[in-house]
Amino acid sequence: MKFVIGNDHGGIDLYEPIREKLEELGHEVIHVGTDGKESVDYPDFAELACDKVLNNEADFAILICGTGLGMSISANKIKGIRAACVSESFSARMSRAHNNANCLCLGARVVGSEVAKMIVEEFATTEFEAGRHQKRVDKINNLENRL
Repeated sequence: MKFVIGNDHGGIDLYEPIREKLEELGHEVIHVGTDGKESVDYPDFAELACDKVLNNEADFAILICGTGLGMSISANKIKGIRAACVSESFSARMSRAHNNANCLCLGARVVGSEVAKMIVEEFATTEFEAGRHQKRVDKINNLENRL
């Protein structure tokens, strides 16, 4: 699979451990985040990464900022993106299994690199269960079309 990682200045410290973990799992990684600690705007990087998913240039996005919240809010404004902001492995698994999330958001000031790697592994190795959950995902998708 192919993952795109977008990060702002607050998420730069988690980029490398997450990239390494994904590559260890056999995945390709595209980086569209900042490379420095100078303040930048997280919505810009959420958009860049999510566009790669929507254009089929990546299968999933991982977005990293200080808390994961700004990235999550930004990503969920983009039609076709189901972003989950998580800080532990169980929610990462459920975001894929039950919600068919295509975007994982993490907070570099909330989780350390080892926990982040566990979260990413759970997200990357969990399949959507569909079945009874598909109806709910369809309802989520329908919310995007409300006026």
